[in-house]
Amino acid sequence: MANFKDIIGQDNIKKHLQEGITKGKLSHAYIINGETGSGRHLIASALTKSLLCENRTAEGDACGICKSCMQVDSGNHPDLRFISHEKASISVEDIRTQLVNDIEIKPYSSSHKIYVIPDANKMTEAAQNALLKTIEEPPEYAMIILLTDNYENLLETIRSRCIILNTRPLGKEEITQYLIKNLQMEPERASIAAGFCQGNVGKAIHFASSDDFQEMKADTLHLLKTIDKMDITDIMATMKDFSTRKGKINEYLDLMLLWFRDILMFKVTKDANILLYREEYNTISKQASKRNYEDIENIINAIDKAKLRLDANVNFDTAIELLLLTIKE
Repeated sequence: MANFKDIIGQDNIKKHLQEGITKGKLSHAYIINGETGSGRHLIASALTKSLLCENRTAEGDACGICKSCMQVDSGNHPDLRFISHEKASISVEDIRTQLVNDIEIKPYSSSHKIYVIPDANKMTEAAQNALLKTIEEPPEYAMIILLTDNYENLLETIRSRCIILNTRPLGKEEITQYLIKNLQMEPERASIAAGFCQGNVGKAIHFASSDDFQEMKADTLHLLKTIDKMDITDIMATMKDFSTRKGKINEYLDLMLLWFRDILMFKVTKDANILLYREEYNTISKQASKRNYEDIENIINAIDKAKLRLDANVNFDTAIELLLLTIKE
């Protein structure tokens, strides 16, 4: 479990919560909203760890060494509950048995009792309504933290009774320096991962640390450097190859998007220093001179459309074939 000092960026959220902790002016309910990997779980863990800490710092952070901190880190603190669910959605029964019926029992060893609902946007409407009365009139010692990647899926009656904290995407340089400093990563790899993750530090750490990332990057670059010479048979073979990697297709599409954004940026600026794929300067330069602005924008739009089609469960082969043909043409 993280401390506030371990969280990269999100300075406004950290300041808001740490001031609330030191002044005793926290809300009884928070919604922490942001995409997976944006830090919402880290923020929730830092908040809960600090509130339950027996010897927190003057800045409102957990000490990290007291019995309570050790219990939180090991997942065994008696006054910290994570709401779980076995099905695709969080049911009314999940909320009633794990939260509503439990919250009236006073804390075991702390002045607070904290409930964290991961994937809170998966609560059914009935589950949210069951939670509503508790959020309206919680016991003084209770705090409820809802984690979500889409808070608009929550009822307005729930949202209006919570403080909403939106995590922000981090700057590319922030993430690059973090990867270099904390993961001892070579600058080029860190820069690619930081650009690839589009402000999501969790995503950057995952892919920068993964051998799969290097393999995906190599496969993607091979495709994009040779697609102009492919015939329809080659394209169909490539499409078949992609169909074996459906689980990672969004990552491949993101890498393609960065490639064509590099081509567009180079075409505009002629500055190789701003490229993510700097080591591919010669190929990017050639493709930038060969394609006009409309071509590049059409390809970038086609990649975005492919993502939308795949999210909407359009036939995988059809979506990828349309994309590859657009890039070739």
